[in-house]
Amino acid sequence: MTHRQRLSMLAVLVITALGFTFTSAGVAGAAPRARAAAPPVTALATPITGTSADGGSFAGTFTPTTFATRDGNVVATGVLAGTVRDASGDTVGTVSRTVSLPVSIAAATCQVLNLVLGPLHLDLLGLVIDLNQVHLLITAVQAPGNLLGNLLCAITHLLDGTPTAGGLAALLNAILALLGQG
Repeated sequence: MTHRQRLSMLAVLVITALGFTFTSAGVAGAAPRARAAAPPVTALATPITGTSADGGSFAGTFTPTTFATRDGNVVATGVLAGTVRDASGDTVGTVSRTVSLPVSIAAATCQVLNLVLGPLHLDLLGLVIDLNQVHLLITAVQAPGNLLGNLLCAITHLLDGTPTAGGLAALLNAILALLGQG
């Protein structure tokens, strides 16, 4: 496995571990052209599909080139490329443009406890107890309405230090820069 492939896999794993998803609310907004965007890292291409009221469809990919903060939220700027088809399936046209999409954090999980007990053999005055290996894994799921999961995740990450939107965007840009190096 090459250095670039390892970095690509690392970035995909980090982004997946953070639980990022691209929401489709801002697909139509064009990104400002103040500075030249880095070339897209195709390993991070995310499939984008949609349909229109008249039966038309869009199928393509969004490939992030940079991350930034806008109004305290993280946004991904990148290349949206795909094909627009009408209701009969005929190609109407193709799209390739720079857009900004809001980035949201999907439901995250936190490992609360991972307890592994080896096999156990007890002989208590003639009462013999044999217990095979026990693996207890408790995971909390963080999402709206999951009160206990949210509380346990907050407690397990109490000393981690929550990154700000700007810090998170800077971290994601550093990962993109590493992936862009051949």
